[in-house]
Formats: sequence, structure tokens, C-alpha cells
Amino acid sequence: MHSIIVGTAGHIDHGKSSLVQALTGKDPDRLPEEKRRGITIDLGFADLKLGDTSVGFVDVPGHERFVKNMLAGVHGIDAVALVIAADEGVMPQTREHFDICRLLAVQRGLIVITKTDLVEAELLSLVRAEAEELVAGSFLAGAPIMEVSARTGTGLAEFREALQSLAADVPTRSGDYVTRLPIDRAFTMKGFGAVVTGTLVSGRIGVGNELELLPGGARVRVRGVQVHGAAVAEAEAGQRTAVNLAGVDTAELERGMVLAPIGRLRPTQIIDVKLDVLPSASRAVRNRARLRVHLGSAEVLARVKVLNLRGEVPPGETAFAQLRFETPVVAVHGERFIVRSYSPAATIAGGLVLDPQATKRRGRELARADGPLQVLTSGEPAEKLAVFVAIAGNLGLRPAEIAARTGWNDEVIARVSRQAQTQTLVEAAGVLVVQDNLERLTRDAVAAVKLHHQREPLARGLPRETLRERLFAHAAPEIFRAVMARLEQDGRLVSEKDVVRASEHGRSLSPADTRLRTEIASAYERAGLEAPSFDQVLVEAGVPPAQRAHGRKILQLLLDDHTLVRVQGEMFFHTAAIKRLQSLLRQYALDHQPDRLIDVAGFKELAGVSRKYAIPLLEYFDRERVTRRAGDKRMILN
Repeated sequence: MHSIIVGTAGHIDHGKSSLVQALTGKDPDRLPEEKRRGITIDLGFADLKLGDTSVGFVDVPGHERFVKNMLAGVHGIDAVALVIAADEGVMPQTREHFDICRLLAVQRGLIVITKTDLVEAELLSLVRAEAEELVAGSFLAGAPIMEVSARTGTGLAEFREALQSLAADVPTRSGDYVTRLPIDRAFTMKGFGAVVTGTLVSGRIGVGNELELLPGGARVRVRGVQVHGAAVAEAEAGQRTAVNLAGVDTAELERGMVLAPIGRLRPTQIIDVKLDVLPSASRAVRNRARLRVHLGSAEVLARVKVLNLRGEVPPGETAFAQLRFETPVVAVHGERFIVRSYSPAATIAGGLVLDPQATKRRGRELARADGPLQVLTSGEPAEKLAVFVAIAGNLGLRPAEIAARTGWNDEVIARVSRQAQTQTLVEAAGVLVVQDNLERLTRDAVAAVKLHHQREPLARGLPRETLRERLFAHAAPEIFRAVMARLEQDGRLVSEKDVVRASEHGRSLSPADTRLRTEIASAYERAGLEAPSFDQVLVEAGVPPAQRAHGRKILQLLLDDHTLVRVQGEMFFHTAAIKRLQSLLRQYALDHQPDRLIDVAGFKELAGVSRKYAIPLLEYFDRERVTRRAGDKRMILN
């Protein structure tokens, strides 16, 4: 069955609730105070079956004091029924509600003149003309104008026919987006527990689903789902939905929260927007103004940063801006919102969410903001994705981060990513990055390694971690790995353990360095297992203090080619001495089968060294798995 949501709009006491009740047989006013005062205070709901179409009504309050309640319910409607009482005509809240519908980009609707039984035909004609004048040039221009009386039933049949015709023109909601249910009511149902309701603006919710309550992030499980009071296995986008939740108390739930799949959407406090200020606004929207922003079913306070040189948006004009919220919200690209002044509260603007995960823009960035934001306003999906990736810079975007900005499901992300990669983007180990950025990082990595070779010709290479911190500190780890893999595959760089070198790099020694290398190696070889300190070796080799740092570079060469072994700190041994000692240990183990145990005293005697050398050598053999501690002894393993 095709489902649509129709929202009522109009001034207080113009018969919105009576109209819904006359159509559906259900009184949308549910609160005792509403019944006592005879006015709608909060959102009311009812449904009507028209052939193969299910119409869900969201009945909103018309009093100016309750416009914020009206906004909590009108965000997800497919069409509006603009209600005008025949005995009063167009009134202030008629205009404000109509402005809200236009700012939310509602595309369809009809006009309903109510209480026709209270006026003469001449006055009815005047109200009709006034309604036509109000909607001229808008989405309601030329829309059906129904004349009804909820008390007598006059015109209700024609109204039902018009609704059915309207519903046929409402397209099925797109299946491109993840599940999103802005909560407009939360209550406890005896025997069931916590229940939330809202208009399911996208996706599906089924029994057993694991979802996330945002912006807080609490995880919940769906115990049951109802659509218009009837239990269903799954609710679809475009339906008024009640969800029974497990894993949360009703006290933790409130209007403005959003139910979404776990890990797909993310709270934010800064969004880039296109801001449309109403011609009827009393003054311009200026930088730093404190505003009431209605996004989904939430009302959140925010400060505005206008992204133009004037720093303001006059009435009737449009500009790009940034909203900085005082508390976290949940937003996706392409979502509409309403702005009301802080005090007195009045609807002054609305707009379109462009980048829901924006960062603070400074004054010097204003000149660069217009182009990307214009693409986000009217570009194709692949072009928009390219802008999001460009904004992310070297961090790039993972699929989860794309979903958080766009609300797209996995299939759409994959499809749009493929389209975008044929233009300006490339994928680096699962992260999308601008191709120019990846090429620049690649060039910079090669240049950094070669520069290191020029400065340190005797060094084996540039430490891999140093390269990462120097060039890729603000890049996704996947991008660093992708660049290195690409350079190694192309043969431009070679990774050796913890260093990176250019493929052509070779460490050629001058005659003086060759002699020094030989002298250092020979000194350690002669010393055997009673190795001298390195400073002592340099002194004996005649290296002056000013060149000791250079001597350490020669030492590193000997360590790199395994001529010398670092046993502990500044204690070095010739590899030949270590191998001879290891052979002695093997023979000792054969002579002491099956235990193969040796204590410190036995090791000192075997090696012919003092405790100063014995303990570091034993610990070295432990690390190399030649020996293993067994109490106060060692077992010789090989």
C-alpha cells in the first residue's frame, strides 16, 4: 500500500483538528488540556485509508506559542493541507505556517477552506480570492481549493477524492538512504516499556533491529513496530511509525533524538548551510546572532557565521552560512531546516544542510567557500562526493564518513564512489582521496627520502616512522600505507625493516671511512667477549672528539651489516665472538643432557668473562631464544 504523510497547517481555531476527525473518525487531540481548552497544543496523529493509499495525518497546533511543536511534526510531510477558516480568512499563523512549508521545500498540497457553514457565499468567495493571492507563485499556486464543513459534512467527499488524487502524484520515497527516524514523541506503554514515534523519513525499521539513539549514542533493540496502531514486522519510509524499544528507559528519551543504524550517522555541532531569509523578516540575519534552529524534530540554539564579506543576510536574500550549535545535533546533507529568531521567537529563515560535518571557517576562508558550497547545493552526487573528499584533505574519506555526511546507504556510496573515481578521486586502501593530493604526497615522500640520503649518505635510510610523522601526520593511516606500497611497487623506494631508502641508494665509503670501519671492526674482533666501550675504540683509532658523531655513523654501518651486535645499550660485540660463544653453549648442552641447564657461574666460566659481561650476554641470548630462564638457571635451547 502506498503511504503518504499529510500535515495540516493554519491559524489557531481554524478547524484543523475537526477536519482530521471528520475525515478519519479519530480525534487527534489526545491531551486532557487540549480537550479542556478546545485547542491543539501538541502534535496529533490520525490515519485514513483511501483505496490502495494510506494517508497519515500530522495535525499541528496553530497557536503562535506552539509553533515549535508544529515544527517538530511538519519536517517529514509529503504534502500540506493549508487550512483557512471561512469566517476569518488568512491570519498571521496561516502565513507563518505557509512560509514554513515553503522553506521546507514541500512540493505538494491543497487548500482547505473550513467552516463554510458559518458564512455567506459572497464572503466565501472573498476568502477564496485571499487564499489564491497568498499562494500565488508558490508550490500551491493552482492547487485544489476545497470548501468543507466538518460540522455538516459538506465537501468532505470531494476532499477525500482530492486527497486520493494528490497521493497518486506523490512519488515513493527514495531507497538511497539509511534508516532515519526523528523522534517526536516518547512515552511508556504498560506491559511494553519505552515507545517512540515519528515519521520514518528514510530506510526501514523491523522487529529485532539493533539501532542507535543519537546524538547520545545509546544502543537499543526494536521489540515491536506499529504503523497507524497496527503491529507490523517492518515499517517503511514515509510511514508514521511507533517503535517499542528495549535497552533504554523512557526517562532517557526525548523529542529531537534520532533512531538510526549503529555507526552510520554522527552527531555534529557545526554545519555549512544555504540560508534563505524570508522577505517578511524584520531584520537581516547577522554574524554571531543567536538563533533557534529546527532540524528534524529537534529545536537547538545556534550562532550563525555568514560566509560573505558583508557578514549578514538581508530579508529576502540567500547566502551561504555556518551554524554552530550549542548542543550536538544529527544532520545529513540535503536536509531542510527552519530558523526562528531567539527573542521574540518568530520564523525568519530556513535553508538546506550542505556539509553536516563542517569545521569552523575563518574569515580568510570566505573567498574559497563559495565554489564548493555551490556544488553541494546543486551538483550531481559524484560532484558532491568530490567536494566532501576535497574538504577532508589528506585525511580522505572512508565509506562510514561518507555515510555520516550524506545518509547514503552502502549501495549508493559504492556506486557514487565509482563514478567519482573516474573524475578526480582515487581510492587508497579503502579511503577516497583527491588524486592531486595523493600525487603530491607521493612526490613529497620520494623527495624527503632523497634529501635524507644527501644529508646522511652513510645512513641506511630514513626511519619509516619519521617519514610518516613528517608528511602524513594529518593523513589517514591507510593513505600512508597506500603511498608506500605504490612507491615500492614502482621500484622508487625500498622498505627495510624500520627504514625507507631510495632504490638507487648505496652507501659508498671514502678511503678514510673505509680505514675507520676496518679499525673499529678489528678492535671488537680482537677484544672478543671483553668488548671495550665505543668511545674507547674511537680514542684508540685516533678519532678526535669533534668527529665522534661521524664515527657513530660508521658504527651503524657495522650494525646494519651484522659485523657487530648490540647486546645491551652501549655494549657491542663482534659477531664472530657471539657465534663462538653460541657454539660453546651448544656443546655444553650436549654434555649436560637431558637438563641442558647452565647457571651464571657456569656461564662465566664457559665464556671466560666477568659478571659485567655475563649477565648482558645471557639476557641477549634469552631475547634471541638461544636460552630460556628456568628459575635461577638457563635452559640452552639450541
